[in-house]
Amino acid sequence: MNRFWTFLTFVHSAAGPTVMLLYPLYASVMAIESPSKLDDEQWLAYWILYSCTTLVEILIEPILEWIPIWYTLKLAFVAWLVLPQFRGAAFIYDKFVREKIIKKSGIIRQHVHNNKSPTNGKNKGKSKFVDFITNKKGEHEAY
Repeated sequence: MNRFWTFLTFVHSAAGPTVMLLYPLYASVMAIESPSKLDDEQWLAYWILYSCTTLVEILIEPILEWIPIWYTLKLAFVAWLVLPQFRGAAFIYDKFVREKIIKKSGIIRQHVHNNKSPTNGKNKGKSKFVDFITNKKGEHEAY
């Protein structure tokens, strides 16, 4: 029975990095390479939420030390964010982040306006970068 608990402890310890980092890294690379934007949104939302969760966890670590099942709760939450059946990261992003923060600051309007350039899929990133580092017609730098 002792070996069984040791094995379960090992599986529990390995599940965290696998669910929280390895699978999301792999899925993010696959999302970048796919033509669909839906999976890009899911994985960008995941990394935003995972970063926020990690930051909050660092800030309130002394409190979390008193909660013995914190790691298991975090693992379950991150699994819900990651698993494609639930699309938890995209759900939270759509319901809370986009609705509460971004619409109030006007970032969506600016982003939509900037994406109306006549480029095709693969050159979008390059054209955004070029637009960022070069002046547009009529704009002059002030020294």
